[in-house]
Amino acid sequence: MERICYGYVRVSSKEQNIGRQIAALEKVPVPEENIYIDKQSGKDFDRPNYQKMMNQLRAGDVVFVKSIDRLGRNYDEIIEQWRLLTKTKDVDIVVIDFPLLDTRNHVNGLTGKFIADIVLQILSYVAQIERENIRQRQAEGIAVAKLRGVAFGRPAKEIPEEFPHVFELWRQGKISMRRAGKIMGTNHTTVSKWIKLYIEENDIYMGDKKV
Repeated sequence: MERICYGYVRVSSKEQNIGRQIAALEKVPVPEENIYIDKQSGKDFDRPNYQKMMNQLRAGDVVFVKSIDRLGRNYDEIIEQWRLLTKTKDVDIVVIDFPLLDTRNHVNGLTGKFIADIVLQILSYVAQIERENIRQRQAEGIAVAKLRGVAFGRPAKEIPEEFPHVFELWRQGKISMRRAGKIMGTNHTTVSKWIKLYIEENDIYMGDKKV
């Protein structure tokens, strides 16, 4: 039976450019008619075209994505979708930016699915440790601030996992704080608080860049 190649593209807002993801899929190549695109916000993860692609998949097909985070907002979701695709649907997955995550490969007798599962588990563990470290740094920062007499009102929203990427775009002057707020599904006031907290927690040197 012929293996059919599919490509999946996701961006978190309708304004974001999908060009790089499309270009990467075309080089594979994936037929244009087999590329499924969703433009959804981070907090609204209903992906109609992803579901359409899932309905088309048959055992032995191949799904290409440019980067692993296209499959989910965090590693729990990514692993859930990975298992659904590789185990339930019995299809192969190729992450273009991460060659180890190619279930078609065989290395020294080990299958690509086995290798990819191990890599994903490691990445998930690292992400979990980083989340715990961030929470610990936040708690320590709050404790120090309270000792200094800083008053706390309504608890601030926890900094989302995807914030560091948006922070770097803002830091490099590629997006405004208001644009960052739209990407994160919040307002620029909250983003400003997140930026200040993130800078303090991670001891980031900002130079002449002002918050």
